[in-house]
Amino acid sequence: MGMAAFILRRLAGLVPTLWLVATCVFFLARFAPGGPFDREREMPESAKAALHAHYGLDRPLAEQYGRYMLNLARGDLGPSYKHPGWTVRELIGARALVSLELGLWALLVAITLGVPAGVLAATRPGSLLDRAVTGAATLGVCVPSFVLAPLLVLAFALGSGWFNVLGWETAGDRVLPALSLGLVFAAPAARLARGGMMDVRAQDYMRAAVARGLPPWRIWFVHGLRNALAPVVTWIGPAAAGLISGSFVVESIFNIPGLGKLFVSSAFDREYTMICGTVLFYAAVLLALNLCVECVMAWLNPKLRAGA
Repeated sequence: MGMAAFILRRLAGLVPTLWLVATCVFFLARFAPGGPFDREREMPESAKAALHAHYGLDRPLAEQYGRYMLNLARGDLGPSYKHPGWTVRELIGARALVSLELGLWALLVAITLGVPAGVLAATRPGSLLDRAVTGAATLGVCVPSFVLAPLLVLAFALGSGWFNVLGWETAGDRVLPALSLGLVFAAPAARLARGGMMDVRAQDYMRAAVARGLPPWRIWFVHGLRNALAPVVTWIGPAAAGLISGSFVVESIFNIPGLGKLFVSSAFDREYTMICGTVLFYAAVLLALNLCVECVMAWLNPKLRAGA
């Protein structure tokens, strides 16, 4: 019952947070220079006025805000100005799964490579292995995904021909984009895992496990890893949100039909409804991931659940 009450209290705080995000994005998009129907080739004023009247953009800003919030409460994100006949919810739903899949693959790469590397480095502090992992993690933090992605393309697509340069059709098309994002986030995962393991290695229960003659793999990966993973678990929520919301560069490089490209184009086109819809989607994903992280942390440490 304590865990259920913990989750309900966290869920109760999501609604005002999303309302605040929607309000800020609504007014910031309206106050930005330009409009959704501005073109390099000027549109006749009569046609522009007809479009504003059709979408309700000629009404007072307070009335537009009220109507948008009422529609948002019903789950209606509004129509798309640049894709006639489509709603924002339909466009986001068609592309969000691609970005979510890319983010999950990248997160799997980051955790699978980063956490074991950090734990192994902590088992032999000061050794060649520790220096190699620390150096690779520092390099990974410094190299952004838009630099790493072309290097992977040159090495494994253009050079060896193992993977395709563009597309999102086969399983092999997921490899290079996932590595481009995942390797960048594997670096902080390795550093956090190493730091957490260095903190717990001197604890009494770890010494007791060594004194009992347990195998080293069991000491580090069973007894020590659960408590050492607290910093990594806390980091996973923002990292996963960053992987999903920050994938538009990788999506552009590999021509992936995800939500990132749609978000960038809507910002350039001043498409108000699409900007608000994509930002709300990213905010909802971030809040959901943070809630999952808090639940995992409460499961790992019951004191957090009781204190909340």
